[in-house]
Amino acid sequence: MKLLAGETFEVRGVLNVSAGTLTCKTGQFPRSYLAEDALAEDAVELTELRVWDDLAALLPGVAATDDLAIIEGTWAANAPRVQSADAKATTVTQRLRFRRRLPENYVAAGDVTLRVRAGMITTASDGTATVDVECCADDEDGGVSADLCATPAQPINSLDKADCDFVITPTALAPGVVLDFRVTIAITDTETGTAVIGEISRMALLRDVKG
Repeated sequence: MKLLAGETFEVRGVLNVSAGTLTCKTGQFPRSYLAEDALAEDAVELTELRVWDDLAALLPGVAATDDLAIIEGTWAANAPRVQSADAKATTVTQRLRFRRRLPENYVAAGDVTLRVRAGMITTASDGTATVDVECCADDEDGGVSADLCATPAQPINSLDKADCDFVITPTALAPGVVLDFRVTIAITDTETGTAVIGEISRMALLRDVKG
């Protein structure tokens, strides 16, 4: 079927465009008509992570005081990852920070989750090891919201890494809103044996989008 300019037609059922291109005028298909992609993933590049209380600085190469570190490993042998200092026979609480803008196709008030893949390397703690997430929304006028993360700190005291999901309260979120994240690894250990180090190998922001 070929339509002339200005002609319209109605489809009852499914329109299958198996060859060629279906072109629509702007506004013909509102986003509300599109299928929702629930919790679509936006990977967080670890090399973009910053010192939590010094946004001008990228993560250091060695964890110290209250800062996590970016460990680059060996080219073609290791992928970058984030690590804590050695918590053997002590307690460490170390952090990182990053910011992420919700995309233009984010569904207002739709689900948002930060997924952190984390665990221990070398040795698990004889005490506790957790990862925690805090998240504030930037009001674009110099202020931020209260903490929107509805999930408490999660245990990571295992040599087998696992995904830890942190749900962000989405009630007031909309496309274009900037989320400001602080991620914390906290470890308490009393032994004096091998190294006790927390590690994050991957992070991704999951959010409901359309189109």
